[in-house]
Amino acid sequence: MFLEPEEERVLNGEFGETRQQMMELLVGLGRVFGAERLVEIASAQVSGASYKTIGQWGLEWLEGLDARVAVPTMLNPIGMDRDRWREMGVPEDFAVKQEEVIAAYANLGVRLECTCTPYYLSITQYGEHLAWAESSAVVYANSVIGARTNREGGPGALAAAIIGRTPYYGLHIFANRRPSIAIAIDEPAAVRDAADYGALGYVAGKLVGNRIPIFSGIRPNRDQLKALGAAMAATGAVALFHVDGITPEARLPTFRCDGLETVEITMAGVREVFSSIEVDAIAVGCPHLSPAEMETLAALLQGKKVKKPFFVFAAGRVIAESRDAVERIERSGARVYADTCVVVSPALDRFDAIMVNSGKALAYVPTMCGAVARIGTVEECVAVATM
Repeated sequence: MFLEPEEERVLNGEFGETRQQMMELLVGLGRVFGAERLVEIASAQVSGASYKTIGQWGLEWLEGLDARVAVPTMLNPIGMDRDRWREMGVPEDFAVKQEEVIAAYANLGVRLECTCTPYYLSITQYGEHLAWAESSAVVYANSVIGARTNREGGPGALAAAIIGRTPYYGLHIFANRRPSIAIAIDEPAAVRDAADYGALGYVAGKLVGNRIPIFSGIRPNRDQLKALGAAMAATGAVALFHVDGITPEARLPTFRCDGLETVEITMAGVREVFSSIEVDAIAVGCPHLSPAEMETLAALLQGKKVKKPFFVFAAGRVIAESRDAVERIERSGARVYADTCVVVSPALDRFDAIMVNSGKALAYVPTMCGAVARIGTVEECVAVATM
């Protein structure tokens, strides 16, 4: 694996032990995956931010690092809203440990904006190389924006953030971004709501695994693309998908997808994902809500009162810039929380059944929260919460 002279110096320990360890990690990953060199990155997004997922050993590892990140770096959601954790029902001992995790990342120079939707907080450009870890952020960056990132592990993304480079392999290489399987839907006009796209992604991810699918016949907007990709990343290992005529690379004149294996998904099969079980709580914002989704929810809750716990999750900056919508949502009794989400907060572990509006949450709630999950449209979520 070729290294520039300065990269060799980092690997030899001339810039400190932590940077040496991070470079060793990146070089090791590069050798495993056949990378010929490292490539500079524009930003990083690091997972392993919730104390629920990293625990004491992860915290101690973070506290032992002595370096600063070299590129703009954001965190994945943590286990609580930093200001309203008591209201969420997060135990105090957990909150103390979560603050220690945050402090460790702050010492590394990481921006304490904790979200699975970093693309709402900074401008990410087509063709930029990134080192992002959160699966739904990765698939959005690759597919909807046309940036280039592999699905990094937490330590690998942090190493890339500190070094400012990542191994040049996989989806960083344009030739590796071509579709490898085609998805046909028997009733494309029936895929309308973000929840429909989440359910479609829930089914498709299980079929395609880690292959790169291309869809035809559907016309999703950006929020619906977010829902589709997040679900496929959760039930499969999809890090990039294309939609014919919609996603940026699928609109290139040189784009080719001839001769692909085609798999049909029936909407009857997608509808089987939906259920009508009784639930104890409702949670939306997995991935975090966009400003448009926040406004839609506010309009649906206008003049209504929720009768079950209703959790709404979004990035702190999106919340700050959507104050009017947030106030209308919270007048209903629903609560809008920053920095955290349904799957990485212990606050949701007390419920037996949770209604969500995303395929990603449908996949993760049973394992991460120990609850039965039900998916519905945002309108259905509001109806169940207020009935």
